[in-house]
Amino acid sequence: MSKLAEIFEKYQADIITDWIKEMSAANRRKDLMSESELKLQTNELLHAITDASKNGNSSDINAPHWAPVREMITSISSSRAKQGFTPTETASFVFSLKQPISNRIRKEFGKDPDALFEELSASNFLIDNLGLYSADAYVKTREQIIVRQQEEMLELSTPVVKLWDGILALPLIGTLDSARTQVVMESLLRTIVETNSQIAIIDITGVPTVDTKVAQHLLKTVTAARLMGAECIISGIRPQIAQTIVHLGINLTDIITKSKMSDAFALALQRTGKTVVKRMQPLIPSTNSGAVS
Repeated sequence: MSKLAEIFEKYQADIITDWIKEMSAANRRKDLMSESELKLQTNELLHAITDASKNGNSSDINAPHWAPVREMITSISSSRAKQGFTPTETASFVFSLKQPISNRIRKEFGKDPDALFEELSASNFLIDNLGLYSADAYVKTREQIIVRQQEEMLELSTPVVKLWDGILALPLIGTLDSARTQVVMESLLRTIVETNSQIAIIDITGVPTVDTKVAQHLLKTVTAARLMGAECIISGIRPQIAQTIVHLGINLTDIITKSKMSDAFALALQRTGKTVVKRMQPLIPSTNSGAVS
């Protein structure tokens, strides 16, 4: 059994008490975590560190016997990232363990300078590595959250609307890039299959500019829809966009385009054998009780 493991086992209760005090002194976020939850995390993590220290080298936290500690730190850091803790606050949870351990090492080896220096160096190295590992785990979780939020925003920004039986509309707002085009195609194709639609109107009124890359993305979407048996109509072609398309030499001759979505919808109704007619309003009988001369 290593000397660090002996320290952890002998002074476990005292270390946990001082550890919690250290975090309180460092403006611990009581609004994000209860006292009971904090005590549970400190107890579980210190027990895991103690068990890992018994099994061999305490300087290499990547060793197999440190796997439970790494998993626990990853879990704690991930939960704190989701709860709203900052990276500094998350790493401080582990780094604040350094002083309570150092105090117990000084108490145990204060009369032996060589042993004191050796154990302090070993404990500081261990806690530094664990603290850095917690920071890495926090960053990875935050990156995953950001990516998931971006995907959700992309899905929300590309709604496929059913205008009529067999007719869909896909209003696009903002710039089209490769990632968003992929989401657009998946959403459109999925809805075409679910609704068995024959026509899809892609409205680009909210797209600020159309360059060669944006045009290529539109063509990919149209081609994918055609492969699913649906015809596409692009609406929202403003004068500026029309001039840009001509100047860039973009070939949209095989695609039906309209300046307004209402025109595209009228054409879609016509293609599906439907027409819009003006209905004559019936005369409303007078409610007056008597005639006015």
